Amino acid sequence: MEAKKTPSADLNKKSSLFLAIGLLVSLGLTLAAFEWKQYEKGELMDLGMAADDFEELTEIPPTEQPPPPPPKIQQPQLIEIPDEEEIEEEIEIDLDVEVTEEQEVEEIVFEAEPEEEVADEIFMVVEEQAAFPGGQAEWNKFLRKNLEYPRQATRMGIEGAVYLSFVVDKEGVLSDIVVSRGIGGGCDEEAIRVLKSSPKWTPGKQRGRSVKSRMAIRIVFKLK
Repeated sequence: MEAKKTPSADLNKKSSLFLAIGLLVSLGLTLAAFEWKQYEKGELMDLGMAADDFEELTEIPPTEQPPPPPPKIQQPQLIEIPDEEEIEEEIEIDLDVEVTEEQEVEEIVFEAEPEEEVADEIFMVVEEQAAFPGGQAEWNKFLRKNLEYPRQATRMGIEGAVYLSFVVDKEGVLSDIVVSRGIGGGCDEEAIRVLKSSPKWTPGKQRGRSVKSRMAIRIVFKLK
């Protein structure tokens, strides 16, 4: 059977192409129809005016409010009391006590305070210190007269000061003689001997009373 048309004029071959083009065009129109938005002139004008009005509202300057008035101070009420009113009060005095000349008033006798008993203790510091009778000058005379330089100290050339500690009791008697620092060579023993041979000392006093007190002296040994 012979064909009636030429192969180039056959439209059946291009039907699939035209179908695809038609589908694409219809799809594009559909999308355009959904995405298309139409605004009227009146709405645009309304939006513009609303925007302008909003800007004007936001630019309103702040207003200062005056402070509230201070609270009223209530004045105290003064109540007047008339001076003519008198307060009457009865005072009862009991006069039943009788005093006769025969009654005697007992005299109040103040007993003298007992004297404080001073214990037999040794005072390290007293108000009046014990001393050799006659003072320091007499003590120096006593030493020059009674002190003998030990021979051993003379041979060895020993000289210096011997420090002594002792107690003077209430009667001025010396006791508890101790060498605090010696030099040896027989000088320590000689210093104790001379101190023991001294007469009674004037005792120390505390609050006007004779007390036991501890003394400290030095006796100097020096070669000529």
